Amino acid sequence: MNIMASYDLMETIRTTNQWLGASAQAMGSYPAMSMFPNPAVQWMAAWGEVTERSFSRMVVKPDWGIGSVVGDDGRDHVVTVETTVEKDFGDLIHFKVQGRREMNRRVLLVAPMSGHYATLLRSTVVSLLPDCDVYITDWRNARDIPVSAGKFDIEDYTLYLVDFMKELGPNTHVIAVCQPAPLTLAAAAYLAEEEPAAQPRSLTLIGGPIDPDATPTDVTDFGKRVTMGQLEASMIQRVGFKYKGVGRKVYPGLLQLLSFISMNGETHSKAFQNQISRVAKSEASDADKHNKFYDEYLAVMDMTAEFYLSTVERIFKGLEIAKNEFVVAGKKVDLGKITDIAVKTVEGEKDDISAPGQCVAALDLCTGLPDSMKAAHLEPGAGHYGIFAGSSWRKNIRPLVLEFIDANSGPRVVGGTAAAKPAAAKAAVVDAPADAPKGDKAMPV
Repeated sequence: MNIMASYDLMETIRTTNQWLGASAQAMGSYPAMSMFPNPAVQWMAAWGEVTERSFSRMVVKPDWGIGSVVGDDGRDHVVTVETTVEKDFGDLIHFKVQGRREMNRRVLLVAPMSGHYATLLRSTVVSLLPDCDVYITDWRNARDIPVSAGKFDIEDYTLYLVDFMKELGPNTHVIAVCQPAPLTLAAAAYLAEEEPAAQPRSLTLIGGPIDPDATPTDVTDFGKRVTMGQLEASMIQRVGFKYKGVGRKVYPGLLQLLSFISMNGETHSKAFQNQISRVAKSEASDADKHNKFYDEYLAVMDMTAEFYLSTVERIFKGLEIAKNEFVVAGKKVDLGKITDIAVKTVEGEKDDISAPGQCVAALDLCTGLPDSMKAAHLEPGAGHYGIFAGSSWRKNIRPLVLEFIDANSGPRVVGGTAAAKPAAAKAAVVDAPADAPKGDKAMPV
């Protein structure tokens, strides 16, 4: 499959379905069709509208769509998205709130590079903006990056995070969501040893595969069942002629989308059938719940082949983070060097992507960190999506994360102990109350 023809074939299929949808919608909307009302014609137009919208969204990067935020003065403040650091494979961007006082909490959100754009965390950003100065990693679609930019694997990803943390300085609180959790932990350890003055205050790891073998899931089992040769032969393609990255080896976003949908195929099929019915009955709207979710969910990006393959080989198969054997640029990263970065893990009880046990393993790996600077939270009933963007995040997890950030925002003594931060005692292991609301159904990230 490592040829451009297979990539261009998938793009041709996508474009054809988009065209068929647009044609069906246009034909079913002809005034002449209304002379003799027929439910089949209405259904055809509805099918066309949903189909055209779905297939066109697959190649469009969603907009952040965050216009303003209410400040503690009760006024709306305009939000602008500014690029703080620009790199070939991803940028560090800042949500600048105009006219607002300087916030005490500076947060770096590390977004996944696992098929979707950083905008998947839009609701997470929106929930944090009223209380924090928010930055986020904005990864680029590999199909738009010329081959001349070189490779990008998990070591490069880790070094990008190191540079972003250096840029923001030592008063930063890092929140890593899902896939980047192990690499963010490695980046923090790298800084702790190489440039301790630049390391962040705290690190919150949400639903990440620190130790994929701790609690196996379908995702981790897949990595064990196939060889690297099989994976490369079946998943890797070269970008076709339509994009700037022509010739670059990637794990295509459209192929990833097929995997995402297959994991919950019946649920997605029912959702689209219901949406077609609502459109036919004129009950749907441009910004209804279905469109808001799928406009984001269907927008996928290509990953560089070396990033995808090295993730599977070194994080899931080799367990390099779980065994504390990860190497960056020829240097072994020792997670035990983390001595004064408070670490909190968050897991969802019903998470079928990174099951409970995989993320909390980070605390045992931080052997140089006092127990008073470690915290863990298991959210009852929550799925994968719910722990960072759903109701569980909004109602339970977000307040706990902000409390953890505040508890670890005091003076720091580099290489010191928890005694240098008296408030850290508040960050002891926290369990959600028994009556905590159920989380959202897990969706792939």
